[in-house]
Amino acid sequence: MNEFKRSPIYNNKLNFHLAIDATNIRQGGGVTHLSQLLQAANPIQNNISHITVWTCNSTAELLPSYPWLSIHSNFWTQTSLPYRLFYQQFILLKEIMNEGCDVIFSPGGTLPKGSLPMVTMSQNMLPFEPSEAARFGRYSGMRLKMYILRYILSASFKRASGIIFLTNYAQKSVSQALGGISALQTLVPHGIESRFRLKPRVQRNITECSDEEPFKLLYVSILMPYKHQIEVAKAICQLRAGGLPIEMQFVGATWGSYGEKFKKELENLDPKRTFLHWSGAEPFSRLHEFYKHTDMFVFASSCENLPNIMIEAMAAGLPIVCSDRGPMPEVLGDAGGYFDPNDSESIAVAIRNLALNTKLRQSIAEKAWVISKKYSWDVCANETFKFIATVASKKAN
Repeated sequence: MNEFKRSPIYNNKLNFHLAIDATNIRQGGGVTHLSQLLQAANPIQNNISHITVWTCNSTAELLPSYPWLSIHSNFWTQTSLPYRLFYQQFILLKEIMNEGCDVIFSPGGTLPKGSLPMVTMSQNMLPFEPSEAARFGRYSGMRLKMYILRYILSASFKRASGIIFLTNYAQKSVSQALGGISALQTLVPHGIESRFRLKPRVQRNITECSDEEPFKLLYVSILMPYKHQIEVAKAICQLRAGGLPIEMQFVGATWGSYGEKFKKELENLDPKRTFLHWSGAEPFSRLHEFYKHTDMFVFASSCENLPNIMIEAMAAGLPIVCSDRGPMPEVLGDAGGYFDPNDSESIAVAIRNLALNTKLRQSIAEKAWVISKKYSWDVCANETFKFIATVASKKAN
């Protein structure tokens, strides 16, 4: 447990004491969001005098140290999901009340029952898109998990005083799935770290490339059915057979049977690994290095809330071809090429059209880079805490 000294204005009742329930924030984008949110925070300006976070030890170690921030870790926050849900519903609220908190923020999406004003976030679209969850198989553990999570998230969204959405697409989709939402709502997209920001480079003409110096494509994402890495690999194989001197670098950890299927597909399509490469999982701290050494980015996911990885590629000044599903068109707009992620031929056509048009690649890379500037952790932190304070004020009145 880490415990930080409280702010001297903690007892000023004109301000709010915020509890953050991060008991289910343990890895990936959730941890990045929480750590960057707190790093960029200036809660005092939004009438929040103190913040207390409940989370596990591994997440607590990544959070900043400020006089206005306290972090609690205990036995329950280290346990598996069923035990954490029990703790959240029957024990945590009492601890929050004992700390004198005035409002609860749960970025993980689940909320306890109670009378305090509560704000949550919508960060996972899979539970609300059954056709995407079905890709894991009818009787898979993941599909069962999505059914359970949909029930839990639906109850939390109906219980919430305020909900933060990351995209208009997510807000509309979740609202339709629930038959409407009565809570206050706002749109606050995540930011990206400055290390990903690179000015758009001068685009190479693909006629200058060869098998020895190929045109390089990159796809960063965990290997899952709705990420469509297999369809992308097939598209690259088609383009190579058609004479384009290209190679694809996949970066991402494997997941279950899809990871094994993907590896077998690579063996079939490119046994000598001359143009299809996969590096496996890479630390988040190293990902920006991959963006520096590629010519074009591919993003084929068909289920996203906010495509942070694609936004990182936009900030890195890369031309992008991506899925035409979910919030991708909302985020990228006319600054990229699009394809049907279920169809390798569609993917191949989109890649070919952009790879062969140097002028277009230059134009959309610069346009995407400009769009990426609005994704700021400073803005995200300010808008998040401003909304939480607004919800708390309305409840208090």
